[in-house]
Amino acid sequence: MIDQPSQDAAAAAADPAAARTDFGFREVPVAEKKKLVRGVFDSVAGKYDIMNDLMSAGIHRLWKDTLITQLRPRAGEHLLDVAGGTGDIAFRFVKAAEKRGAGENPAHVTVCDINHAMLTVGRDRAIDRGILRGIDWVCGDAEQLPVPSGSVDCYTIAFGLRNVTDIDQALREARRVLRPGGRFMCLEFSRVALPILEKPYDFYSFEVLPRLGQWVAGDAESYRYLAESIRRFPPQDELVIRMEAAGLERARYRNLTGGVAAIHTGWRL
Repeated sequence: MIDQPSQDAAAAAADPAAARTDFGFREVPVAEKKKLVRGVFDSVAGKYDIMNDLMSAGIHRLWKDTLITQLRPRAGEHLLDVAGGTGDIAFRFVKAAEKRGAGENPAHVTVCDINHAMLTVGRDRAIDRGILRGIDWVCGDAEQLPVPSGSVDCYTIAFGLRNVTDIDQALREARRVLRPGGRFMCLEFSRVALPILEKPYDFYSFEVLPRLGQWVAGDAESYRYLAESIRRFPPQDELVIRMEAAGLERARYRNLTGGVAAIHTGWRL
């Protein structure tokens, strides 16, 4: 499985029209995946917080708090939060930096998301919270970030990496935009590490969650894709290997809630 991305890349180079990739449990042409993912998040953008509550039983809020605690925002730092359109990580980062005395030299966040609908939700939430400075909202692709090389101190991506078409290219882009000494952090649903959780988690993901998605958002299929995309995402140890291959050093991970989610970290040194 670890060498699959290079096989996909070779196929794409030989015949781009024939290259295929995962979209949940389906295979689709590589060129179509971004459009399909965008459609999912166009559909769920207005219910994104509820979606995450349904997928994690509300625990995603604690996971995000853990990410920020581990990141330890400091005065003057510039965070690039990728696939963070609704602002959850950005708001936490700014608040944590302020608590650590960043008033005279405030931290700054660039939120980059490929989905306009998600960014609109995030900007509206920022206004509602009275956050009018310190956050830029940029529409862009994780595989081709509209950010200069070596320009950010921290890179975060929460529940977004599994939706990227070429994960390895996204990891290389993360390294490119980080300054030397910059930190990469990925929070993502992952592989359950406690056998006792496997069957209940599968039942909830594939039987309960789509029904809840239909009931709450009128969209069972998007929620079914999101559950499937978790199962297609690389397991913890494989993602560490791929991070290191992309040039992110000291790569490691921390399981959360028995591996239901994990935080992966690495550095540009």
